[in-house]
Amino acid sequence: MEVKSTYRYARISPFKVREVTREIQGLPVSAALDLLAFTPKKAAFLIGKTLKSAIANAENNANLKPDGLVVKEATVGEGPTLKRIMARARGSASQILKRTSHIRIVLSDEIAIETRATRKAKRQAEKKAAKKEVAGEATQGAATVPDQKSAKPKRAPKTKKQSQ
Repeated sequence: MEVKSTYRYARISPFKVREVTREIQGLPVSAALDLLAFTPKKAAFLIGKTLKSAIANAENNANLKPDGLVVKEATVGEGPTLKRIMARARGSASQILKRTSHIRIVLSDEIAIETRATRKAKRQAEKKAAKKEVAGEATQGAATVPDQKSAKPKRAPKTKKQSQ
């Protein structure tokens, strides 16, 4: 089941927030909260608020336990831009764009949580399968193909040219 939470009109540029949201996608909720707690950015605080809201939604509305939740999707959309002016020389003005963003987090309990131990076991199983494959090919290749040396052209030895 999926649970959503949205923080609309956050007073921060979407570019700055996307940098942090990329880091938490696919992580278990506890790991994402830890990562956000130790990230020294304003965006991490705002995303943390949204993530905690999504966890509360999962517990209260969907009766899900936060232990099995994973951040399925963390997206940042662009909100309305506040346009301000700043006085410049000779009576002119330049524009200041104060950007806002909409932070949307989707949690899911359907994705299997991948821990270090499961990743390590998966890699070891792949290595064993690859070794068996290589060993099987080596025994078949030795039985069918006789030993032949590859015919490579030999290089002539280098000679030193003497100056005349």
